[in-house]
Amino acid sequence: MIKFNKNKFEELLHYIIHKCGHLENIGKTTLFKILYFCDFDYYELNEVPITGESYIKLSHGPAPEHFKETITNLKAKGFVKPLKDIYHGLDQEKFLCMVTPKLKHLSAAENQVVDNVIGRLRHMNATQISSYSHLDMPWKATQEEDIIDYNLVFYRDSALSVRQYPEEK
Repeated sequence: MIKFNKNKFEELLHYIIHKCGHLENIGKTTLFKILYFCDFDYYELNEVPITGESYIKLSHGPAPEHFKETITNLKAKGFVKPLKDIYHGLDQEKFLCMVTPKLKHLSAAENQVVDNVIGRLRHMNATQISSYSHLDMPWKATQEEDIIDYNLVFYRDSALSVRQYPEEK
């Protein structure tokens, strides 16, 4: 049973907003997918997630179950500021970092995976990252509005896999 770690999830979300929330293409939808890939990539590499967050399969890709309450906590603490914007003619919900996060809960190994995910995905807009998430086996193998099973990462194809598997003979 995977246990949700509220403190790690809050710290992870704050850190991601700190690293890329200022970019014009990073809105709520993009944050959802970056969070998902942080947890699922780390799970594929280490067989445990970073936060244990539950991600729900929605038509536009995976969405974290605890995002709303976590972003509300970050706003209440003054760590992030919400912002409504227009990006390519569409309404966008953004969050700007107001306080540099203190990484008390994320390990160096977790932080390295997070930085890799951010580096890989930070240039995608909501449409691009949603399409990218639709290629991931965990999302593809899950029924609409069900919780995505972390163990499905072991069925990823090589394009999305982050783990080096021994070659079969």
